[in-house]
Amino acid sequence: MINVLFAAGTENWTDYQSPLIQAFQAADLDVDLSLSHAPQQTDYIIYAPSSDLQDFAPYQNCKAVLSLWAGVEKIVSNQSLTMPLCRMVDPGLTQGMVEWVTGHCLRYHLNIDASLATPNGIWQPKVPPLAQERHITILGLGQLGQACAIALSQLGFQVTGWSRSPKTLANVTCTHGQDGLQQALSTAEILILLLPNTPATDNTLNAKTLAQLPQSARIINPGRGSLIEDAALLDALNSDHIAHATLDVFRQEPLPATDPYWAHPKVTVTPHIAADTRASTASQVIAENIRRGQAQQPLLHLVDRSSGY
Repeated sequence: MINVLFAAGTENWTDYQSPLIQAFQAADLDVDLSLSHAPQQTDYIIYAPSSDLQDFAPYQNCKAVLSLWAGVEKIVSNQSLTMPLCRMVDPGLTQGMVEWVTGHCLRYHLNIDASLATPNGIWQPKVPPLAQERHITILGLGQLGQACAIALSQLGFQVTGWSRSPKTLANVTCTHGQDGLQQALSTAEILILLLPNTPATDNTLNAKTLAQLPQSARIINPGRGSLIEDAALLDALNSDHIAHATLDVFRQEPLPATDPYWAHPKVTVTPHIAADTRASTASQVIAENIRRGQAQQPLLHLVDRSSGY
């Protein structure tokens, strides 16, 4: 019997209990899934940062902590967590992100906002360019960034991707490092932020990097609120250097009603809906990692503590 502790909050238990049990059965795993297991008898922990569990020291026999979140910045620095930590790479979450990002890119590309704002009775035909004439840059070529880059390139867009270390992706211009960042920003008519939340990525988009974007560039941020220096973005919007920003994530969530983003005419706010972990597909990822752990095979999506993701 494999003892699996569900420490991802009681609010998630209702959604995950049945899909997890089905996934364990499909993987031929004999699992006792519970909201409470004695620490010394716990083999795996399914975790979310909203959990009350913060001290992992008693779980000396735990083989891995399996996060339900793609981001692990709220747990990776926990000094009591000495066992392997795996982040969630969920096919359902990835597909949701691809659909959301693609939708907003097409909204900008086709200038749909202008069409919706046109007063009745005014005929103003303006044919948009083809996708092959539009440059899109994605900062962050992890699982989500790569999936979005591939989808957009398949639509015909000229896609540039930037990452800290070198990456290769078919039909995508890949850059890296500080020089590569400037190159990636310089052509970005539409800029998408999909970097992780680490000290190195804080305020990636600031006054200096915003100035490196083309005039009237548009920004889409479904990644992390910490990637943007908010005051600098507001200044760039107010000076008309940036034409518009669609923001799904923020430093404080829910976004306070008094935040200037809400009322800004060049900002679209969405309430952190770009992508979410889906219980049905995430449960299959959890089950596969437990199967691997039991078979002493390498775990999927193992977090590199030194890089923070």
